[in-house]
Amino acid sequence: MDLSKYLGLFVSEAGEHLAKLGQDLVRVEAAGRAGEPMAELVDEMFRHAHSVKGMAASMEQDGIAQVAHRAEDLLGALRGRREAPRADVVDALLAAVDALQGMVDAAAAGGRPEPDAALLERLAARFDEESGEDGAARDATPKRVQTTFVPPPPEPVPEPAPVPESVPAQKADARRRREVRVVIGPGCPVPAVRAFLVTRKLSLFGELLEVQPSIEDLRAGRIPARRVTIALATEQAPEVLVAALATISELHSVEVDGPAEPRAGIDLAAADGASAPAAAAPSREPERAEGARTVRVKAELLDQFLDALGELILAAARIREVGKTIPEPFRPPLDEGVNRLHATVMDLHDKVMSVRMTPIAAVFDRLPRAARDLARRTGKQVEVEIRGSDIELDRSMLDAIADPLLHVLRNAVDHGLELPEARERAGKPPSGRVEVQARRDRDRVIIEIADDGRGMNADKLRRAAIARGALAESQAASLSETEVWLLACLPGLSTADTVTEVSGRGVGMDAVKRSVEELGGAVTIESAAGAGTRVTLRLPLTVAVQPVLLVRVAEEILALPISKVHGAALVEVERLERRHGAPVLSHHGVVVPVHDLGALLGFGAQAGGLRSVVVADADGARVGFAVDALLGEEEAVMKPLAGPLERIGGLSAVTVLGNGRPVFVLDVQRLVA
Repeated sequence: MDLSKYLGLFVSEAGEHLAKLGQDLVRVEAAGRAGEPMAELVDEMFRHAHSVKGMAASMEQDGIAQVAHRAEDLLGALRGRREAPRADVVDALLAAVDALQGMVDAAAAGGRPEPDAALLERLAARFDEESGEDGAARDATPKRVQTTFVPPPPEPVPEPAPVPESVPAQKADARRRREVRVVIGPGCPVPAVRAFLVTRKLSLFGELLEVQPSIEDLRAGRIPARRVTIALATEQAPEVLVAALATISELHSVEVDGPAEPRAGIDLAAADGASAPAAAAPSREPERAEGARTVRVKAELLDQFLDALGELILAAARIREVGKTIPEPFRPPLDEGVNRLHATVMDLHDKVMSVRMTPIAAVFDRLPRAARDLARRTGKQVEVEIRGSDIELDRSMLDAIADPLLHVLRNAVDHGLELPEARERAGKPPSGRVEVQARRDRDRVIIEIADDGRGMNADKLRRAAIARGALAESQAASLSETEVWLLACLPGLSTADTVTEVSGRGVGMDAVKRSVEELGGAVTIESAAGAGTRVTLRLPLTVAVQPVLLVRVAEEILALPISKVHGAALVEVERLERRHGAPVLSHHGVVVPVHDLGALLGFGAQAGGLRSVVVADADGARVGFAVDALLGEEEAVMKPLAGPLERIGGLSAVTVLGNGRPVFVLDVQRLVA
């Protein structure tokens, strides 16, 4: 059977199970320390390992199945425990998760990776310690070996041919005909592969007499109603066959009938697939999956779809511009068609964007494991609390912020948190705490990473900046507290007393700030000596298509994101009240400083008289920009800046108008800064 067509699905699903297993290992360790119930978590981890083992066996990846089997054994030994698993046990299981992920990646490239003998021995040693079994007993246990990962005989499964309804007379005294009925679970993406695995498992216990659907149908992926029925000539009792099939993941139910014998079965939808089934349990019909069906789509296809939609938006805008040259009497039908086209394209764009929106949990879920591993290496204790994992961001945004978030977290653990003894001397609990939170604020997602460590030293930062030549002493002395903390983002600046493999070299925070700002976001830092540090990332929801307000300054047309605009006023700037030498405008009860946009961009201050002032949001503070004219609102397809343009402060992207004219989109926060 050609399994290559299922390889992508296997890699994806195995990766999801392994990611969940790694997260649950960190959670169960913390739950055990806090005295919280662990039974459900341990059972869930067991199921993840069991699923990976079953899928690997289906794909004939015996090396992956073998490592997953050893991890499953060790997790099985932890079931029913009340105390937290030992750190070395968790270390071994996490090492197995990492190794399995590496093997899955190798399988994705077409390989058949072999297990690491040292890792297998390490897992076996931890299992022996936890279960009290010695190696010989473990290796001799047929339940753990013969019914799980040992591959079937090298000869192919015999091709069943139509046979009489009865077993030949010469076999009747030793073997009996049994009918095995299996229902594949509704969540299994490849039911035919799972059914084929059932036939291979049963071939170890006797002779296959009949398979419905046929082996050929299963190989072709055809399995009506997700059911397979196998007639088997075997000496084994029905309970033995049911127990053997219970080790295969993603089966809904198994039922075995024998002549003049009680029926045996198990409902695997409610079982964990590891314990022996109860006798004579009638199987249930699989429940139909209600609600919307889902399908896996490659992220690259969505990117291409979004690019095509961007071109459609530009084309519609171009048609609208051309329509303005048509005589007025003939224009209404064209305008109506363009309006319908634009509405349809924007509706399609919104649907594609909703598909691209991904819960931030995809990034957040990796952080507790990273913090735990680093704390183990540095001799610290850490608890990570995560909130707001259900907040959604564009998938491309998540990919871009994964590394910056990880770096901020590692800084918090390595550079922020103290050793347990130092924390106790300071009156703190020995275990440090890191809080990671996401929340929505209009068109922005705010991500905060806060620790309760030693905090940052403002004087040290000033001295380090002066020593690096980044600031003069007078400049450093005049910095506000908010500006001082941002000195940590200067390239090459560090206040660490020692250099480790994680921090102390003065690299990283500058890359974090640069990455966030390239996405149109901003970074702020707050800190207090002895109380900890909070790093805040403010990010847009998406950077693909946004409505913008077009303005004219001198001979240039520029764009401001509509989400940033609070309003506009027509005023004489020279007659505005002044504070600290700068004009201010009262807008809805808020005093707003007004800047000449032409002067900010180097075009020179414009002439006096009536001018439009656009009031925009600069991440919490409002600011006014005096422009020559307001030109209206447009849907802008955002294109990233390249080359030297990306280094110009105040520019975030470029778009193209319907007439083909390129227009720069302004970054309000960086423009004011």
